[in-house]
Amino acid sequence: MNELKLVQKVSISKLRSNLPLYLADVRRGRVMQITHRGKVIARIVPERDPAQAARERLVALRPRARVGDIISPLDESWEATRGAPRHKRARV
Repeated sequence: MNELKLVQKVSISKLRSNLPLYLADVRRGRVMQITHRGKVIARIVPERDPAQAARERLVALRPRARVGDIISPLDESWEATRGAPRHKRARV
């Protein structure tokens, strides 16, 4: 079988008459751009597992991320907290 292009443009009329074929292509990973009078109006994209997509985004961010201590208090006073009254915690 021929290798599929990543993106294919298809008119609304062709999509209507061949929907099962186009959806099969989407299942195999192809992105469909739906056109009306030559202008792209919509896209049909393959569904992705949300958990896997989140993992991939985190892996991509890893080289740019810097992890440090975010829990320990700072030794400096914040302007927003200077002179502000302390709030009591509500008991549950």
